Amino acid sequence: MSTHGLKVMDETMQVTNIWLKDLMALTGWDDRQRAYRLLRAGLHVLRDRLPVNEAVHLGSELPLFLRGVYYEGWRPAGKPLKLRHRAEVVAHLEEAMAPDKVPDPDGALGAVLALLLSRISSGEMADVRHAMPAEVRELFGE
Repeated sequence: MSTHGLKVMDETMQVTNIWLKDLMALTGWDDRQRAYRLLRAGLHVLRDRLPVNEAVHLGSELPLFLRGVYYEGWRPAGKPLKLRHRAEVVAHLEEAMAPDKVPDPDGALGAVLALLLSRISSGEMADVRHAMPAEVRELFGE
């Protein structure tokens, strides 16, 4: 039986819960709500730092529910934000997570990136990585 009455809604919620479970494993957190806030904040940080066309390409590869989260509140005018240093990008994540304190914001953003690297096409993630400043590229691992 369908929980939401639409198969597409059930499927996107199932995929979203899998992504959250994976993010919880990557962070070591046991709080699904906190993992959701981190995923949302991490997606917004990337979206706001990417050139508009690249932000749209990344958004097109997200599951339906997360695509809505990604675009929530987005105003493409004035993007990308000129965050050139790792500390600026991490501060943007911390601001998006407030009032929730993240003990290791670099690690938290790295976990979001690791999740995306495992779920989004390698070509798209290479484009995302390339669009980031060198200091931020370090968070992608590799």
